[in-house]
Amino acid sequence: MALLTLYTYFRSSAAYRVRIALNLKGLTAEQVPVHLLRDGGEQLKPDYLALNPQGQLPTLAVTDDSRFHLLTQSLAIVEYLDEVHPIPPLLPADPILRAQARAVALAIACDIHPLNNLRVQKYLKGEMGVDEERAGRWVRHWMETGLAAVEAMVRPHAGRFCVGDTPGLADLTLVPQMFNARRFNADLSACPTLVAIDAAARDLPAFADAAPERQGDAPPI
Repeated sequence: MALLTLYTYFRSSAAYRVRIALNLKGLTAEQVPVHLLRDGGEQLKPDYLALNPQGQLPTLAVTDDSRFHLLTQSLAIVEYLDEVHPIPPLLPADPILRAQARAVALAIACDIHPLNNLRVQKYLKGEMGVDEERAGRWVRHWMETGLAAVEAMVRPHAGRFCVGDTPGLADLTLVPQMFNARRFNADLSACPTLVAIDAAARDLPAFADAAPERQGDAPPI
């Protein structure tokens, strides 16, 4: 079996997704913390940029039969894990449901998350001179409108989880974004289905053990 090393940060939503996927698959990866704030951001240092030219998290290093590979982009990493370790599957067997699960994951990872991640907030507050209060309004606006749309996407085919009663790609993308929404005090009253799915998922060990507060690099409470 390949040796896995995950470059992560306890509060990175994208790394959180991959931690959940690893847990759902029963896989172990050595975790290497990359602090996004310390010393201007360790993800921007030359040593890390050599691993991931985008300077983002996560990066998964895969060593297999003396070959070494670097994988980036959380959803690409998750689908790699699903292809190499297909049991349990992270996507439904039905092609329509697979497409719906991917649509939910992409709506969160590509449309909601990029507008409220750390580098956007830093640019707003730095180069654009946006004060803390207005920056918070920006984050909440895009979270609330985006998650309200995801609520409508999920409702027709939701069960206990986003697509039926088995956790998968959509859920491991949703839960970190819901963590962010709570962290920024977003109004989730328009998202009762998502709130229920998030709570059900976080009751599972695979999700609970991946939570930011349970990571080795999380600050003590």
